[in-house]
Amino acid sequence: MVRWVPMESNPEVWNKFLESMGVAGGWQFTDVWGLDTELLMMVPQPVAAVILLFPISPNTEKLSADKLSNNGEISEDVFFMKQTVGNACGTVGILHSLLNNTDRIAVGDILDKFKAACVGVDPADRAALLENDETIAAVHASAAQSGQTAAPSADDKVNLHFVSFVSVGGSLYELDGRKPSAVNWGPCPSDDLLACAALACKQYMKCDPEEVRFTVVALSKI
Repeated sequence: MVRWVPMESNPEVWNKFLESMGVAGGWQFTDVWGLDTELLMMVPQPVAAVILLFPISPNTEKLSADKLSNNGEISEDVFFMKQTVGNACGTVGILHSLLNNTDRIAVGDILDKFKAACVGVDPADRAALLENDETIAAVHASAAQSGQTAAPSADDKVNLHFVSFVSVGGSLYELDGRKPSAVNWGPCPSDDLLACAALACKQYMKCDPEEVRFTVVALSKI
């Protein structure tokens, strides 16, 4: 398996990735400091995507399996790809966030070309396209090395995982490259994305209430 250096859960690192990709229009990642209403009101709007970092555990795996077994209809407009590159879940989460919002975010030539190459391609083959995309791999590597903490090696085992939440066609979708498909969490107008995603994040957090390694980041227009 191809393995990349894990990307730190740090908006500054992710915004470096966005800048290197040529994402325009003032869209940036920002920390979500809490999931209560008062703290959510501090997040700049509009919000195009929410990314959750969580430690994989038997409890979170059970939640994931339960949601998949009761999965709703998946819109054809949802962009979804599998993840076959080790430690690339941060970049896959960013790609899911951006490529489901190309109607309002100018994602730059690199990602425009990548999305065009993915048209008519199944999620597994999209993962192969990413695995062989030297430009995106180089941007990931540069961003991963720019974090505040020393970057681990590509061979280090990491049990933290990123998933993205987006609103497409009035539904909230969880996008996780480890899963066989997107997961429909139910109705969610695009202007309520942050609140809807917060409820989903809370379900993950309830899986392991003593765990402190949960992080939530929003893709906002600053």
